[in-house]
Amino acid sequence: MPLIRGIAVLRRLTEADGASSLSGLERATGLARSTVDRITATLARMGYVRLDGRDAILAPRLMELGNAYLAALRLPRLLDAYADALADELDESVSLAVGDQDGIRFIHQATRRRAMSLRFRIGDLLPAERTAPGALFASEWSEAEWTRWRERRATDPEDRGFPAVPARSRPYDGRTEATAFPAGQLPTVGDDFEQRVAEARRTGWALDDQLIEPGLVAVSMPVREAGRIACVVNVVSHTSRHSATDLRDVLLPRLRMAVAEMERVLTLEAEPAPERRASDRRASERMTPEPMASERTAAEQEASTQAASTQAAPERSALAAERYARADAGDATTPCGLADWTGASKHELGREFIESLARGLTVITAFGEGRAELTLTAVAQATGLARATARRALITLEHLGYVSAHDRFFRLTPRVLNLGFPPLSRTSLPEIATPYMTELSQRLHDSVSLAVLTGDEIQYTGRVSTRRIMSVNVTVGTRLPAYATSLGRVILADLPETRGTEGLEDGLPGRPGEPVSRSVLPSGDPSADPWGGLSAALPEQLSPLTPRTITDPERFRAELGRVRKAGYAMVDEELEQGLRSIAVPVRDRGGRVVAALNVAMHSSRRTAEECVRDVLPQLHATATRIEADLHIAGRFRLVQLT
Repeated sequence: MPLIRGIAVLRRLTEADGASSLSGLERATGLARSTVDRITATLARMGYVRLDGRDAILAPRLMELGNAYLAALRLPRLLDAYADALADELDESVSLAVGDQDGIRFIHQATRRRAMSLRFRIGDLLPAERTAPGALFASEWSEAEWTRWRERRATDPEDRGFPAVPARSRPYDGRTEATAFPAGQLPTVGDDFEQRVAEARRTGWALDDQLIEPGLVAVSMPVREAGRIACVVNVVSHTSRHSATDLRDVLLPRLRMAVAEMERVLTLEAEPAPERRASDRRASERMTPEPMASERTAAEQEASTQAASTQAAPERSALAAERYARADAGDATTPCGLADWTGASKHELGREFIESLARGLTVITAFGEGRAELTLTAVAQATGLARATARRALITLEHLGYVSAHDRFFRLTPRVLNLGFPPLSRTSLPEIATPYMTELSQRLHDSVSLAVLTGDEIQYTGRVSTRRIMSVNVTVGTRLPAYATSLGRVILADLPETRGTEGLEDGLPGRPGEPVSRSVLPSGDPSADPWGGLSAALPEQLSPLTPRTITDPERFRAELGRVRKAGYAMVDEELEQGLRSIAVPVRDRGGRVVAALNVAMHSSRRTAEECVRDVLPQLHATATRIEADLHIAGRFRLVQLT
């Protein structure tokens, strides 16, 4: 079935850390090369992979599948800030984990930046017996789940099915008495799991004393909702900082307090299950009040088709983004249009586009905030698919373990995070932007740059140069005065005059009345503050770098006002004679300017008017594409800007 084969390709790309040659996918999946080509062409059309010559590379837009699960789960939205605060207080890495059959999967990571830092990613799957959270989840296992765990241990003695952890063949170090193991059996890591589960059930917490690898220790406590474990908070350290006993004695009391606060939040948020399901049904009904196509008159169907044909370019990602943004905001009265898009793509690409694969993956995105449980009818309505098409996709996804079904209701499972989320969860803004910058540079035949604000300077974080005898010569890492560059002025124009204390939350600045954005970090350092206000981002004196440099403070602020209103900045020979550049902002999910994108050239190549007429529209379009990926990538994680 195409959906099964397409998911197999995505899983192989995930296991290959996000990139593989097409021939490598052919070998890894056992599929015919023509099938691999059609699958990757379809995924590229959806924006889920990028084809670079003979290589397929996972694209940030694929994270919308994992985002659908995380949004439906609610836990990241409710608990991430508490995990981040705990990590800051303890100065240790803190994770949130959920159970996934006989393993555990991370849904949030608040890591410390050290020479030895935690390398696990959101979505990584670990064997339950080699983690502290696993012992807690196993305390609620049924006998059937224990049987499945024992069968997996027997068939996979080296934990090869868990690529995120090293093999478990290293000898056990003897922390548990030898009598705990069957006679004649050489104990290995995890063999005392049932004993540790019993201890975790008795105490309400669990330790990981170097179960994954030597030196790594952790302590965990469950966060319960309605009496069941909703997730587990895991505090991780290294034996150079804490022993396992230290974790228990020193960190466990503070961990208890954090868990109590998290459980309080879940209690306040919770609704009785019947009311929640009724709410989901009402939300689904609000999404698409129109009847199914089979129930509409021919005239209504024709009118709908004509309306769909008059839409802008049928880019599936844009349709999905608008659709589900409205749904999350409670405004879901517009038909999705995704089914129309798949039909149009099939018509355009022919047999190279696998319509059933695209529609099957679209079903996953039907779930989300307020849509944790959906009926078949609700899924069909939310996606615009026929009931029969939605049903086939749900049955396949359930068979593969990505969807569970109970009493006519379907839910996503944590396994959805296995579709590209782990390698993509470490994607930085420059990595997101580079493919789009390359396309823009090739069209314009000029250099394209990405930069962020660092103090009173801009720092180049991305760069695509053009081959010319005379070209702009800067490299990634170069710093220039922000006030004299188009990149800097675009960012400066978004800053308040001074940083106030209003809106401060979790260590990141905000403006009065605005939600604080935690979707991006300048360098992964939560203490860094690139938004300290305009006064902090300007030197005491604006020095002239050329005769045309604006140095008068009042005139400079007036120029920033013009930039703010126009939405772009142009600097003409103010940084260097003969150099002209034009820049636009790159905004995060909260609308804050976090970076800038520019095109720079020698002033003889284009006049200022030609830059505005010919370059600016393409520059804006490129920034919009970068922002779309940034918003998806930054929904449930912090995106590094450098």
